[in-house]
Amino acid sequence: MNTFDDLYQEIVLDHYRSPRNKARLDNVPESMVHENPSCGDAIKLEVTLDDSGKVTGIRFDGRGCAISTASASLMTEKLRGLTVEEARSVAHRFIRSLRGDEPLEELDNMGDLVAFKGVAQFPVRVKCATLAWHALLLSLPEVKGTSAA
Repeated sequence: MNTFDDLYQEIVLDHYRSPRNKARLDNVPESMVHENPSCGDAIKLEVTLDDSGKVTGIRFDGRGCAISTASASLMTEKLRGLTVEEARSVAHRFIRSLRGDEPLEELDNMGDLVAFKGVAQFPVRVKCATLAWHALLLSLPEVKGTSAA
């Protein structure tokens, strides 16, 4: 492994071992659990917005592998303070980059999310890395004048 791979692996392991913004979300109904049936990962999200539509809080609960948990943890840090439109844009870019629908280099401009670049070569793991992001897109309110990409 080279130095960059070591760094990325350490970011993922750090967020897996000590996930940020992970909490029991007993108030979120079980019907809002998002699952990856191929591996059993499951997540539920709680997103809070202020009156201007900015993400003021985002927490998650669930079970998952290191990639799934780290991705959810990093997502919660990345999106705080963004508007709903900005959060949707980041989510779509992250998902599309990992799926190969956009250049993988798009992740280079997304802070620590660049740690997931190596996941793109493992399609089964892409589902793990994007689970929380798909859940986010379903959890955010629709904003007039925007469309899902």
